[in-house]
Amino acid sequence: MTSQTTIDTTGPGDQAPDATPGPVPAGLRGHPWLTLLTVAVGVMMVALDGTIVAIANPAIGKDLHASWAQLQWITNAYFLALAVSLITAGKLGDRFGHRQTFLIGVTGFAAASGAIGLSHSIGAVVTFRVFQGLFGALLMPAALGLLRATFPAEKLNMAIGIWGMVIGASTAGGPILGGVLVEHVNWQSVFFVNVPVGALALLLGALILLDHRAENAPRSFDLLGIALLSGAMFCLVWALIKAPTWGWGDGRTWLFIGVSVVGFALFSYWETRVKEPLIPLALFRSVPLSAGVVLMVLMAIAFMGGLFFVTFYLQNVHGMSPIDAGLHLLPLTGMMIVGSPLAGAMITRFGPRIPLAGGMAATAIAMYGMSTLKEGTGSGVMSVWFALLGLGLAPVMVGATEVIVGNAPMELSGVAGGLQQAAMQIGGSLGTAVLGAVMASKVDSTLADNWAGAGLPKLPPQQLHQAAEAVQQGVAPVTDDTPAPIAAKITEVAHHTFVTGMSLASLVAAGVAAVAVLVALLTKRGANAEAGAGVGHV
Repeated sequence: MTSQTTIDTTGPGDQAPDATPGPVPAGLRGHPWLTLLTVAVGVMMVALDGTIVAIANPAIGKDLHASWAQLQWITNAYFLALAVSLITAGKLGDRFGHRQTFLIGVTGFAAASGAIGLSHSIGAVVTFRVFQGLFGALLMPAALGLLRATFPAEKLNMAIGIWGMVIGASTAGGPILGGVLVEHVNWQSVFFVNVPVGALALLLGALILLDHRAENAPRSFDLLGIALLSGAMFCLVWALIKAPTWGWGDGRTWLFIGVSVVGFALFSYWETRVKEPLIPLALFRSVPLSAGVVLMVLMAIAFMGGLFFVTFYLQNVHGMSPIDAGLHLLPLTGMMIVGSPLAGAMITRFGPRIPLAGGMAATAIAMYGMSTLKEGTGSGVMSVWFALLGLGLAPVMVGATEVIVGNAPMELSGVAGGLQQAAMQIGGSLGTAVLGAVMASKVDSTLADNWAGAGLPKLPPQQLHQAAEAVQQGVAPVTDDTPAPIAAKITEVAHHTFVTGMSLASLVAAGVAAVAVLVALLTKRGANAEAGAGVGHV
């Protein structure tokens, strides 16, 4: 980390002005490890929410009579709001202080979570998921900015490694906690659990966090840049989400894609003209930083997109309860928890390149293995692929964050944190949308033939479309009055068709992870981390 002058604006007596992160403060406020504990509680809440909902989707769909597209929006609305807002939120932290934005984000996120738990319609759930995303965008970059300002250079790598481990463990642990809550309480409890966690993070933050700001922090806002970037990102993700419904050949799909391309071009041009740009494009002259951002996108496409289907596979194809489905994902969670600190140690000693490339290679192999899953695949085989996926993701979660932050100056720590998180959230949204489109296309193209091949009566187009929507969730389109022999045939066809679609989506995810191996080879130690003196920083 480069030596940067910071100013404490929290209040008198907490730290001398113009001080760089150094000795551990005597009191609670500003203590580095207590700061890490505080931001970890807030980050855990947001990261957990990214995947805990996946295990609850079947229950939400049943209770609120939601379609496949509406269930996707529960995930997509959250990721879309996060992705569009993260970089702007990071800039807000750089300008007004990361402590304030963190506390506002924690409060708003917990409040939105409670509102979802009280909702009685799918529209309300999706709306408050947007608010969750917006407030989550405030606290995620702020957390990283607080760590960057609080920890001395020789300790920053360790802090970011633990921070990455919390995100990885929370992301992977979401399905397990979600399974327990959905089975023993209800799906609303998946959201209510954020209220006490948020209250704890708010209390700790008010007592512990110290608001450091870089002396040369931005003094103005690039409002036009914010509008151009937000609009471009929204149009891109919107097009990808709506393409399965509209069709990839539909003019509306390409209209939104075209608008997004124009928006990105205008944003890039404007950033070279404005005095204090939202994202100084000079940041991307760093090949390792750019590679780290791309790596986060590719990793999230493979991981988040693939995980979306696995929950339906376990519950609807294998007939597992939510808690059993979560427990079957325990190898994934366990390997991420165990692998993250090990990955941090390897990256600190050897640099990020080999661990990141090896992690993405393991991810590619795991996704290929998941493409071989069948309707009757046993738990042992599934556990092998889930464990390998967790082992592969761990170094990427930790290392890519360090690569991005280590190559950004202190005064842009919020923007760097926003870039890192935006890349992950965009990747998650793209993964769900693109792999969802792959799944839908495969089901649509094979269901009619599989249906006829089983000797079932031909369905009219409207009924076939409705059946395809159910099959995309692994659900057999049978009614209570369907004769048992016919219901058995329909179930067999539905599950086989779903697994065929999931296999193709997993192969696409494996291909994305394979490309990410090459991107990982472009990473290296961050210049700012190298300034940490004497120890092998990443």
